[in-house]
Amino acid sequence: MSDAHPTATRDRILALAEGETDAVALMATTACELFHSDDRFDWVGFYRVIAPGMLAIGPYQGGHGCLRIPFDRGVCGAAARTGLTQLVPDVAAFPGHIACAASTRSEIVVPVFDAAGAVIAVLDIDSDRPDAFTPADTALLEGLMADLFGHL
Repeated sequence: MSDAHPTATRDRILALAEGETDAVALMATTACELFHSDDRFDWVGFYRVIAPGMLAIGPYQGGHGCLRIPFDRGVCGAAARTGLTQLVPDVAAFPGHIACAASTRSEIVVPVFDAAGAVIAVLDIDSDRPDAFTPADTALLEGLMADLFGHL
């Protein structure tokens, strides 16, 4: 996150989430705070694992998202399937990209793991700017997801 103080955003989210154990409440608060923290972020939301190989939209901020995404399609599916963050500087170059919004140019998708190490969701952040995300964003967001959801 490249707002003026990305650690301040992280700290604010962790303070708001302190003691919360409901995954959806954590997702809603996180999506809201991240969306408003950085002008690169055009869409911020979660896709929840609802069945083997299937994601469904969860809490988000921005325009409409895709309602369901199978693990074998798109950037979100790749993150859920592999358990690895997907940092995509140009979505047009990503094989099988799902264009939920025509304005999306780049994307980062971070898998969300529970305490047992299972992927329970993915955090999806889209930007209308090409190459908007950095390895520093990856590290910060992966750490935040571990802090928020790793105890559930």
